[in-house]
Amino acid sequence: MAPSLDLNGGTRLLARSILTLGAALLFVACGSVNYPPAPVTAATPEYRYLIGPLDTVNIIVWRNPELSLTVPVRPDGFISTPLVEDLPAIGRNPTDLARDLEKALSKYSRDPVVTVVVTGFTGAASEQIRIVGEATRPQAIPYRQNMTLLDVMIQVGGLTDFADGNGAVLVRGKEQGKQYSVRIKDLIKRGDISANVDVRPGDVLIIPQGWF
Repeated sequence: MAPSLDLNGGTRLLARSILTLGAALLFVACGSVNYPPAPVTAATPEYRYLIGPLDTVNIIVWRNPELSLTVPVRPDGFISTPLVEDLPAIGRNPTDLARDLEKALSKYSRDPVVTVVVTGFTGAASEQIRIVGEATRPQAIPYRQNMTLLDVMIQVGGLTDFADGNGAVLVRGKEQGKQYSVRIKDLIKRGDISANVDVRPGDVLIIPQGWF
């Protein structure tokens, strides 16, 4: 029987975020909803990176160089190594994946010691920051610790000429899709650092077009 991934929790979270995003896009387009300002601080000190499809992982097996290699995480979320054909990696942090590999390799090697190092980052879909609308390069980007709105806007190249930056909405997936207003124009066009706020894993940033 083919292996399967238990992704129900992450899938439900992603689906809920997509539905919330659709509703928020509608409200932003209508310009009829005033959201509370986003909290300045939203730190996630307990956050640990979760591996996603297309990440690259470096697997180091102590005293077994023939089992040590660098592999990509397949689009289906699995990795393959010389002795382990299909091991789920998506949604695992590197330490947990290392323990899973040790368990799998223990059938062939006595007391294997494995270290997993992520060297190419895409991240689990439920943890990515998504930027849609009037950003120069709308995209999904991996979350990193202490990431802020300014970091996000630098990565997407700022606003287009048609953006209503101060009408942007931050949809917080980790808070059941709660929506906040953010002042991107004040932040990057006017240098108002008080408009900078923390972002969290799973946030969606919606930047509407301005009305001229």
